[in-house]
Amino acid sequence: MTIQIGDAIPEVTLKHINDGVRVIDTPTVFSGKHVVLFAVPGAFTPTCSERHLPGFVEHFDAFRSRGIDVVCIAVNDPFVMQAWGESVGVPDGLQMLSDGNADFVRALGLEMDATAYGMGTRAKRFALYAEDGVVRQLFVEAPGEFKVSSAEHVLASLD
Repeated sequence: MTIQIGDAIPEVTLKHINDGVRVIDTPTVFSGKHVVLFAVPGAFTPTCSERHLPGFVEHFDAFRSRGIDVVCIAVNDPFVMQAWGESVGVPDGLQMLSDGNADFVRALGLEMDATAYGMGTRAKRFALYAEDGVVRQLFVEAPGEFKVSSAEHVLASLD
């Protein structure tokens, strides 16, 4: 079942690089905070690298000025997420989290089957806004589209 507005973010562990591989759980990411999380099908893929992540980099300060944390997630390993963030110039504070086994996107009901492209299970392209671990807004893209999960759209929706 796909997560809905008003639902709590499921408790799952993710990974990131910070002086080595570190585990972080979703309560640590979301509890007591306002968070925009966006998910991409894959690091270094065209739309993800040319438009999705760069949009959140460009508008990072606008989110932060509203007290909102920004988190990027993909079904990639933490080393790939770190390298991708470095290649795009992700600012300090924009978290690049790895959902290597797709546990989080499965728990959200937002996984997709990309085996036809040699990519296995991946995240659908989406964004969500959560307050204290509860989803307040959800933006899930139709297959092959990039509209509602863009930084610009999410930012405008928060007004």
